[in-house]
Amino acid sequence: MLKAASRGKRFVTIAGMAVLSLSLVLAGCGKSDKGGGEAETGPVKTLEELSPLAKKEGKVISVGMPDSWANWKDTWDQITSKYGLEHSDTDMGSADEINKFAAEKNKPTADIGDVGIAFGPVAVEKGVTQPYKTEYWDEVPDWAKDKDGHWMVAYTGSMSILCNKDLVKGECPKSWADLEQADGKYKISVGDVIGAAQAQYAVLAAAMAHGGDEGNIQPGIDYFKKLAEKGLLSKVDVTVANIQKGEVAVALLWDFNSLGYRDQLGKDKFEANIPAEGTVTSGYATIINKYAPHPNAAKLARAYIFSDEGQINLAKGYARPIRKSVKLPAEVEANLIALDQYQNAKPVNDYKVWEKTAKELSAKWQEEVQINIK
Repeated sequence: MLKAASRGKRFVTIAGMAVLSLSLVLAGCGKSDKGGGEAETGPVKTLEELSPLAKKEGKVISVGMPDSWANWKDTWDQITSKYGLEHSDTDMGSADEINKFAAEKNKPTADIGDVGIAFGPVAVEKGVTQPYKTEYWDEVPDWAKDKDGHWMVAYTGSMSILCNKDLVKGECPKSWADLEQADGKYKISVGDVIGAAQAQYAVLAAAMAHGGDEGNIQPGIDYFKKLAEKGLLSKVDVTVANIQKGEVAVALLWDFNSLGYRDQLGKDKFEANIPAEGTVTSGYATIINKYAPHPNAAKLARAYIFSDEGQINLAKGYARPIRKSVKLPAEVEANLIALDQYQNAKPVNDYKVWEKTAKELSAKWQEEVQINIK
């Protein structure tokens, strides 16, 4: 997932949610339900059953699913070659995808999108999705899917610790306790907690590891306040350029970003770990456009993404597949963070609660943590 600089923002900030809500209201004004259509209803169709229906439609148009993110390239190459479909994608953020579905309802162009999990319920609320559960429905945890199949998380990301072994003497940190005991040997980069979603989730991860949750961020604030008072927080932003220049010793990043940077900048030089005490897990969900011009092709694409082949493709792009039963090839599994490190990773249970908490996070961070960063 090497497009982290742009796509990582899809773990959205609250300001983005507010803009989305307003723009969707405006986009929906004066529109009628024309153009595109839902796929055939009835029992869930398998890939084999969908294949002739999709082939008749001839193509599938995606948004927010570019070749370089989550290894979508292999998935789209396989779908086009196996099922005889044409494919094209326009890269965009989650809010823009939903906006597009709503604005183009009379003349739809897109079939399927990939959005941060917080946007799944938003898309349903705005009435721009159609359900399809796939034959792997039962393997997807309840927290990772809409009850009717309007959105389904295909892969997850968890907050991790990226360590530059050239800058950290001795063992790389593997826990929140390790970070607290750095004793001035290195500093930790969190990123822009005021404006960047990834950094906000880092605070939530610390809160979860210390008894908090999406409704109680204070344990995370208290933890970072201690780090700041000890002089352990860095003012350097977490960007690939700063990491490459050797200005970031340790950073808190989504695991897929940590692994992507590691492989991009030097596998022997970097190490990535999941904090042992606990962390936060989030994910990305496919949404099928209610007005999709190629609805059966969209369903086929989702079905393939949840198949063994599709899940392995996502793992090749550093993501953790949602289906635990999929046996990853040894070389693919070896390139990920060991699965046993995720035993204390927890999802956000209520994104409406997290939305409210995140609105208060910037002020808390400025008042209690940022003023102590040296």
